[in-house]
Amino acid sequence: MNRERILAPSILAADFTNLGEEIKTAVDAGAKYLHIDVMDGLYVPSISFGLPVIESIRKCTDIIFDVHLMIVKPERYLEAFKNSGADLITVHIETLEKPEETLKKIRELGAKAGLALNPETPIESVYPCLELVDMVLVMTVRPGIGGQDYIHECTPKIRALNEELTKRNLENVDIEVDGGLRLDTVDEALNAGANVIVAGSAVFEGDVHKNVTDLLRKLG
Repeated sequence: MNRERILAPSILAADFTNLGEEIKTAVDAGAKYLHIDVMDGLYVPSISFGLPVIESIRKCTDIIFDVHLMIVKPERYLEAFKNSGADLITVHIETLEKPEETLKKIRELGAKAGLALNPETPIESVYPCLELVDMVLVMTVRPGIGGQDYIHECTPKIRALNEELTKRNLENVDIEVDGGLRLDTVDEALNAGANVIVAGSAVFEGDVHKNVTDLLRKLG
């Protein structure tokens, strides 16, 4: 499949004292998505940020907000996140009692629907929902903690998902990968079929503009 390759900088790694400027620099350098990790301290050990932060940064950019909900019972907050500025809302298969209903609700609200799975979750768990999603997010680290190394054992899951989407003629469904992606690991995910690359420290540590440019060069 020839999906558009997109870089989604993760603001979890950004300097929050200078967040607006860091986002602007990443956008000016060519990033098309902004990946926003929402953590509740329950589903994952960390707590990050919620609706007020998203509402605030929505005012300073029109980039696509790729909001990744790492929270329990995410269906409670779908409308609130859409109203705060989310363009794409991703929920974890592990948190959903009724995945199909939740994904349909996201789309009914006018957002794109994403479905994420953790490294230990079989890729086949998302197959029943592939016709209901705009994107599948394959986690290549354990969610909730930044700066981890890419788990290479997850690469076959990306490849298997790509093959399943091809078999079903679902060329419109993106494959996003999040975790440990840097200049030295991004090729592995891309070659397996990923087209949306989440990068946190690889973007926001050091020269943001140069980091985005270097990663986009890898994405081709």
